[in-house]
Amino acid sequence: MRYRTLLVAVAAVVALAGLVPAQEHSYVGAQMCKICHRTEKQGRQYPIWEQSKHSQALAALSSPGAAEKAKAAGVTNPAESPDCLKCHAPLYQKAPQIKDQGVTCEICHGPGSDYKSLSVMKDKAEAVKKGLVLYGSTDKIKALCMTCHANAHNVPFDFEKAWATIKHPIPKE
Repeated sequence: MRYRTLLVAVAAVVALAGLVPAQEHSYVGAQMCKICHRTEKQGRQYPIWEQSKHSQALAALSSPGAAEKAKAAGVTNPAESPDCLKCHAPLYQKAPQIKDQGVTCEICHGPGSDYKSLSVMKDKAEAVKKGLVLYGSTDKIKALCMTCHANAHNVPFDFEKAWATIKHPIPKE
């Protein structure tokens, strides 16, 4: 009888677990990435991002040039317009606390809450399992970039040239 009660209890827990949504990874911001990804040994990923236009993407919406482009598009405040924010601060709704970081690391690599620790990052498979997004080819990277850069503001986009300025591989040991 005890065995049957235990079996029913375990079955109930398993059934309920299927009803509970999986925990979503959360966004932590580029400052968490900076801790490990700033040195030459790690590939200087953070400084490369920090010096790129991606880190200044939200601030760019407050420039006189942005005001002109916005006016032509019928937008009064580009820094608050969803049409502008979707590319200049893509996490503005999901993670408003890091909106000011513009196009941050987690736009490309996924929310870092569960893969940010060194112990997880040392195991690539475990990091991926915990939410790290990696790309198997330059074509996949380009596809992501083109979601915002495909003829943005009627300006042609040279992916190869742009990628050369922001790529940030991890050095071989």
